[in-house]
Amino acid sequence: MSLQTKYLLDESRMPKFWYNIQADLPAPAPAVLHPGTLQPVGPDDLAPLFPMELIGQEVSTEREIEIPQPVRDVYRAWRPAPLYRAHRLERALGTPAKIFYKYEGVSPAGSHKPNTAVAQAFYNQKAGVKRLVTETGAGQWGTALSYAGALFGLQVEIFQVRVSYDQKPYRRAVMETYGARCVASPSRETAFGRSVLEKTPDHPGSLGIAISEAVELAVQREDTKYALGSVLNHVLLHQTIIGLEAMEQLQMADEWPDVVVGCTGGGSNFAGIAFPFIGHGLRGGAKPRIVAVEPAACPSLTRGKYAYDFGDTGRMTPLTKMHTLGSQFTPPGFHAGGLRYHGMAPLVSHCRQLGLLEAVAYNQVECFEAGVLFARNEGIVPAPEANHAVKGAIVEALRCKREGRAETILFNLCGHGHFDMSAYQKYFAGELTDEHYDEKELAMALAGLPSVPA
Repeated sequence: MSLQTKYLLDESRMPKFWYNIQADLPAPAPAVLHPGTLQPVGPDDLAPLFPMELIGQEVSTEREIEIPQPVRDVYRAWRPAPLYRAHRLERALGTPAKIFYKYEGVSPAGSHKPNTAVAQAFYNQKAGVKRLVTETGAGQWGTALSYAGALFGLQVEIFQVRVSYDQKPYRRAVMETYGARCVASPSRETAFGRSVLEKTPDHPGSLGIAISEAVELAVQREDTKYALGSVLNHVLLHQTIIGLEAMEQLQMADEWPDVVVGCTGGGSNFAGIAFPFIGHGLRGGAKPRIVAVEPAACPSLTRGKYAYDFGDTGRMTPLTKMHTLGSQFTPPGFHAGGLRYHGMAPLVSHCRQLGLLEAVAYNQVECFEAGVLFARNEGIVPAPEANHAVKGAIVEALRCKREGRAETILFNLCGHGHFDMSAYQKYFAGELTDEHYDEKELAMALAGLPSVPA
């Protein structure tokens, strides 16, 4: 028997629709509020930031939303993405569990992010937009939007969190290769960035600050829109192609997961793998356990408060109800930059409140340890973000070993770590340490949440 099994769908079986979990939820998600009036926002409130078709997807309750043919044509460069069974990892762990992983690192950008970047670029080009402005942490999202912008003829400008800008120069080089302009955030190119630097000249940055800078630029020109790589409903929608493909591939293997695991920062790759399975259960099908794995240094689901908050540090965005550490919270500079966000996607947070998923948090070093074990058995070096999902899957497999349970575990390997090798070098040199947030800073950030009447 092969020590690694690969499940591939024929190109003709690539999903033609994205799945919208809002159609199946037992209770609707709380409304998005205007920060000035505290009333639900309407399409006109969001129009300065997004084209109308994306705004329509943001509020849609249709179960299926068709993937436009031009988007599917681009997807074919790497989709359907493979599903593997990790025989070697199973043997190394001595577990009776079957471990499957959906591998999104086969995309041109090396992660799951092009699933939404391509869609957003398409809808913006269709609306006549000429320039997209965004933020990025580790750089996977910035890389993906740079790639998509090149395909659809859009200028792309990116604010990259300073600590990641310094840690990951090669990711920045890839963005520039695709034609994007990348600036360290906080920067002196925006009023908000300058205000942060005046108070803290060596500020490491955060996704919340980078979002504020991008939004500030986006609203200044009519030919410019803002693009976000996670958190928002339409972003999570686009990522569900991951779970939809995985469902068909597991059926090819005559399997169905008992546990679905994904790493969580803003929620996009997690929703991509988990939402189709949650929806299947809500419609009367089998209900696997859904496990969200987040970094212990930025634990929005496990330590955050479920409350209305701003999505950015500069308080320019609408208010959304989510698990949040407070928009003024700055996470420490651990290497999984894509997970360094103060809040969790409102739909993921809502599912957590409804009891549809579990959440756990792990430290940086133990996640890298899991990633190295995975690489030495499966041959793929995971991104630091993906290491959290690997850790979660290994924990579940070892639980099955203790309990003697032959469960089926599925996790999303959302990207490779080819541009993160400096972090692995530090791990092997014993220089990688667990980062810890300041409890006092967290308390202050939570105390500063906006006051919204019940």
